[in-house]
Amino acid sequence: MLLRRDRAMIAVLIMLDVAFHAGRSGTVSAADIAERAGLARRGIEPLLQTLSRSGLLESVRGPRGGYRLGRPRRDITLADIVDTATADDSSTDDGPAGALFAKVIEPCWQKLDDAVSGQCRKLTLDDLVRRAESSGMRRPLAEPITFSI
Repeated sequence: MLLRRDRAMIAVLIMLDVAFHAGRSGTVSAADIAERAGLARRGIEPLLQTLSRSGLLESVRGPRGGYRLGRPRRDITLADIVDTATADDSSTDDGPAGALFAKVIEPCWQKLDDAVSGQCRKLTLDDLVRRAESSGMRRPLAEPITFSI
């Protein structure tokens, strides 16, 4: 189930951070992502690797390395991100049981989950970047070209 999956929300936050601060041309370091998100770098590394292996992110090595989007932000839906982040979710069915859960809660939760999943298929990273900009957030300016001899 999708509702309130911390791993999925963190993956969306990581992807939005990269889209907002780097896009397809620049890169963002894992340390910068972690700092802006208030998360431990070691905690997000496995998720960054998962997103990179899926092609949603590209990992760039070297002194100006980091992460950038693997494809245009308009082509990445929240469903893509959530599906990737939760694909190896090893949650077991150790949750609630009983007649009330089986006959009332579980079907209701499934309906809610389906509605959330439907919305995630409609929303793209481009939509989220636009929401960030309309909320007053400013995208960083590209670094000026410097020449040194």
